[in-house]
Amino acid sequence: MIRKLCSSSFSRSIIFPNKPIFISRSFPQPLLRHSSALSYSSLKMTDTQIPDKSSSSSNQSPTKPESLRSLEFQLGSSFTADPIIPPPNQIVIVISGPSGVGKDAVINKLREVREGLHFVVTATSRPMRPGEVDGKDYFFVSRDQFLSMVENEELLEYALVYGEYKGIPKKQIQEFMAKGEDIVLRVDIQGAQTLRRILGNSAVFIFLVAESELAMVERLIDRKTESQEELLVRVATAREEVRHLKNFDYVVVNAKGRLDDAVNRVESIIDAEKSKVHQRIVRI
Repeated sequence: MIRKLCSSSFSRSIIFPNKPIFISRSFPQPLLRHSSALSYSSLKMTDTQIPDKSSSSSNQSPTKPESLRSLEFQLGSSFTADPIIPPPNQIVIVISGPSGVGKDAVINKLREVREGLHFVVTATSRPMRPGEVDGKDYFFVSRDQFLSMVENEELLEYALVYGEYKGIPKKQIQEFMAKGEDIVLRVDIQGAQTLRRILGNSAVFIFLVAESELAMVERLIDRKTESQEELLVRVATAREEVRHLKNFDYVVVNAKGRLDDAVNRVESIIDAEKSKVHQRIVRI
């Protein structure tokens, strides 16, 4: 029985050969380059074969002068180098406000920083104050001389202010407007009202105010140019004058220590007026 099992198990076993069996597979041979392939030298373009881009583009695109002539011909008119808009008109700037708001300070600073402005010197019959210069701050004349100017219609406007006459000479404005300069008028509220009636909307009216009523009164006190009675009149008048704000085109706050800001605002107003499509026209 043992022999049977051995023989049967032996007969079922797999007999492996002593040498391994190799299975050969055939792979395709790599493609060989054709011997008649074009050489690099035969593919390379000669200089005469390369298209000249510069010459072709110049032939297709006209030059700027040619384009201009063509456009002018098609439009039927020539182009002009004249400005599209004419230069702005000369303007008259009226700066006013109650006493104590710093009108003179704004005017003097504006004189320093802005060119092309003529600051009209007002004629007055009042006495000269310490530090004032005749012909710069005012034209100081006698009462009789002033009334003679009124009679000869030499003044654009005049008024009796605190018992003294003040007026604006016409000739001075006409001369400097003819030179192409803008005109700046520094007047009180009464003078501004008169100029509004005379000039209407042809002039620019700017109202200066202090930052508060208290600041305005303190400035009047600090000037030390009026007695207590005169100071009372000025303060009462200033309160009334503030109500005329609505009759002006612009308002500028001249706060203490902020003079440059006030002057910059006035300059911005002038620039805006000079840039308007519909310019103001002044005839004096």
